[in-house]
This record gives sequence, structure tokens and C-alpha cells, in this order.
Amino acid sequence: MKSFSVFLFVLSLCVFNNVSGAGIRIANELKFNKNLWMRCYSKDDVIGPKIIPMGQDYSFYFGTNFFRTTRFMCTLKQGPNYKHYQSFTAFKLFSNLDTGGLWDWRAREDGVYLVKEH
Repeated sequence: MKSFSVFLFVLSLCVFNNVSGAGIRIANELKFNKNLWMRCYSKDDVIGPKIIPMGQDYSFYFGTNFFRTTRFMCTLKQGPNYKHYQSFTAFKLFSNLDTGGLWDWRAREDGVYLVKEH
């Protein structure tokens, strides 16, 4: 019976590890037909680099870990030879009540803006 309880505990850790879903969307709202270069990474994953054409977006989804420490950093580049860039924390859980959701980032000429949805 003890080994069955241990099995159920380990199984629940594996299941709950991927229950809380989250995602990041990067939208290119730059003017003058500029492409947006994007690369995001966490401790375990690397997304990109990707080129996002003007007026389009790129989304990716992932599960948050059991300890709720999942974090993604992103770098966005634009302009001639992609020399203008911004690096930022694109995803991080702020509290035990935070469920992740979709973190919707918009790249514009004057900065990068977040519209967080749940």
C-alpha cells in the first residue's frame, strides 16, 4: 500500500506540473514594413530566433513548473541590421493565485507593451 501511495504522489506531481498552461504572444506593430526579430528562452527552452513580419504575431504555449518558478526572457530587435533591441522578462508568475494565462506583447516604434489576458 505504501508503494501505491508513493506512485499516486509522483503521478500527481507529473500531472499538475503541466496543468497550469501559459503562453506568450509577440505581435509586430512596427511601421514602415519593418520585420521584428524575436528570441525567447527559459531555463529549459529556447524559442527562436524568429522573424515576425509587420502586422503578424508569433505565439507559443508551455506548462508552468510545479514550484511556479517558470520564467521566460525575450529579446526583440528591429531597424537596420536589427541594431535596436529590447530585452525583458516576458513571463513570470507573480503569486500563487496567478494562473499564467496569455502574456500578449506588442512591439511598436516607441516601446514594447504588455496586454495580459487570463
